[in-house]
Amino acid sequence: MMKGLKKWRFLALLSALTVFLSACGEKDLTTLSPAGQVGKDQHNLLLLSLAIMTLVIVVVVIIYVLVIMKFRRKKIGENVIPKQVEGSMKLEIIWTVIPIILLLVLAVPTVYYTYKLADTKAMEGSNKEKQAEVVTVNVTAKLYWWEFEYPNQGIVTSQELIVPTGQKVYFKLKAGDVKHSFWIPSIGGKMDTNVENVNKFYLTFDEESKDLKEGVFYGKCAELCGPSHALMDFKVKTVAKDDFDSWVTKMKATKDRKTLGSVEQQGEAIFKQSCISCHATSGAGAGTGIAPNLATFGDRTRIAGILEHNDKNLKNWIKDPQAYKEGNMMPKPEKINNGKAFTDEELTALSAYLMSLTVEN
Repeated sequence: MMKGLKKWRFLALLSALTVFLSACGEKDLTTLSPAGQVGKDQHNLLLLSLAIMTLVIVVVVIIYVLVIMKFRRKKIGENVIPKQVEGSMKLEIIWTVIPIILLLVLAVPTVYYTYKLADTKAMEGSNKEKQAEVVTVNVTAKLYWWEFEYPNQGIVTSQELIVPTGQKVYFKLKAGDVKHSFWIPSIGGKMDTNVENVNKFYLTFDEESKDLKEGVFYGKCAELCGPSHALMDFKVKTVAKDDFDSWVTKMKATKDRKTLGSVEQQGEAIFKQSCISCHATSGAGAGTGIAPNLATFGDRTRIAGILEHNDKNLKNWIKDPQAYKEGNMMPKPEKINNGKAFTDEELTALSAYLMSLTVEN
């Protein structure tokens, strides 16, 4: 009776896991359906290692079963001792050489792709004209947000990474506070961002993201960094080269952007009195690393990387950021507004102004 119950428990657990795991594999957030050459190379290595492990397991199980079947006491008797093979030179060579061969089969392509991925000479080239054609992104990870600076294009953004398809995009990774890790599961990676040194690698983006669920690939921090580590997301928009160049031009133009509408202008005035010391609203220039750049805030798909992009969530985030991302560095309004919370009218104006910061509409 108990054995039957245990079997049913196992089947119930397996069924539950099947339901939960069925949500895995979304195109915008899975390593099993890579959308870039680096991800495909890493996926092939994963399949190779899985095949080797499966082969080893199958061979061991077969030998185990054969030995059990052949040398059962019922078959050979109680007092029969099988032939002893201890010290057999032939067997010693076999089970030494085979693991070495398997390790070499796995090690050679692993070392090859490791060095291939680390080849970032193109972004350090001496020819400035050719270097300017390379898309390099300086990534700075902070608690709990991401800054993306494009030094060759002279622009900066935060939380949403925009990259062209069909070419290598080079990354320089660093952390501004504690160790983080940069990872775009569907594209490839991951690599640590450290405070004391810069890590470099490249990725390729083969598919445009416009047809995905929210029009973006998801990026993650893959290193436990604090209480809101699980909420440290960023989004990746992959576009054609011409669209990327157009976006760069629009980003440069944000330094001369004029605010239209009386409510938006009221919000801009409030922003300049309370928020401008940390946040920039121009995408031109270099990153400050103090707080997220808001030049494209109206184009984002999420607020604070996690909340649905709408007016209500934006107001709630401004009023109490700690309620949504514990440990983040954004202060409550009282600390930047002369000890007073923003009124509903001020929040409405601020929200309207921030939502108007767009380069795509």
